[in-house]
Amino acid sequence: MKRLQNRIAESGIALPVTVVYGIAVWLLSGLLKEGWWPQFVCYGVGVYLLIMLSHSQSLLRIRSHMVTCTFIALSSMACTLFGSLTGQVTQLFCISALLLLFTIYQNDQATGRVFYAFAFLGIASMMHVQILWLVPVIWLLMAFQLMAFSWRIWTASVIGLITPYWFLSVWFVYLWDFSPLLQHFTPLWEVGTPFDYSRLTIGQWAAYGLTAVLTLTGIVHFWHRSYEDKIRIRLFYGFFTYLVLLCLLIIAILPHHYDPFIRLAFVCASPLVAHFMALTSTRITNIAFFVIIALTVLVTILNLWMPSFCLIFNA
Repeated sequence: MKRLQNRIAESGIALPVTVVYGIAVWLLSGLLKEGWWPQFVCYGVGVYLLIMLSHSQSLLRIRSHMVTCTFIALSSMACTLFGSLTGQVTQLFCISALLLLFTIYQNDQATGRVFYAFAFLGIASMMHVQILWLVPVIWLLMAFQLMAFSWRIWTASVIGLITPYWFLSVWFVYLWDFSPLLQHFTPLWEVGTPFDYSRLTIGQWAAYGLTAVLTLTGIVHFWHRSYEDKIRIRLFYGFFTYLVLLCLLIIAILPHHYDPFIRLAFVCASPLVAHFMALTSTRITNIAFFVIIALTVLVTILNLWMPSFCLIFNA
């Protein structure tokens, strides 16, 4: 039995309506006043790439744009981060890397795509070096979730990862001053004060908490009904599951790294949450669908209209 949530999820106007909502949040956040056009372009390209990822890999077994709609809704909750160009660039290149990595499923010869995927991660790490913490986990996920790992793949990933820094090093060689490069990598082992929750505001905690609850709901639902999906899709969702849990864990331990990891959490949580919202059809889930929408809008309003609670303090 199709309920209203299912009709909305499969509707052709769901994505345009959500896009308009996202643009409205950008405008209210200060797009025109602050001139955040480079950030907005990066965000828009990221949304387009997520549409490509969702449909090229058939992340939902029905025709639906719910993955992208969910991403826009979750990202809008963190509207206080819209002004960060480095954050938007990081998110864009992480999405680009995932788009390429998912194309190498069961193909341990796809060294070219792996090279470019990790080159994108390398560029993202130039914005936020802590992205490099994820690399060993991504290697494991490539081996066990994408079933595409070999010495050639690993070598291509390492070369891709260091390529952006290799180009950058030319400038440092010219200046003969490598101290900025060394300072860039220092935060990898000098992680700062853990559990310093004073760095986050009420609005940021609300966005994090709702994302965590929705993620866990999506994970439980997917693995309870995973037998309905193909093995390939189960492995892809396993990739998203482990990566989003790691991002949420890093934020919980090191809140001062909220910016880059909440953005990646939105990307990885979107398919899990969308699967729950689009592929359930009980009376309870129908109610939950609208409760989730209402809560997402309320958290967005909180971050829009309570700036005293929504300042981000960088480490």
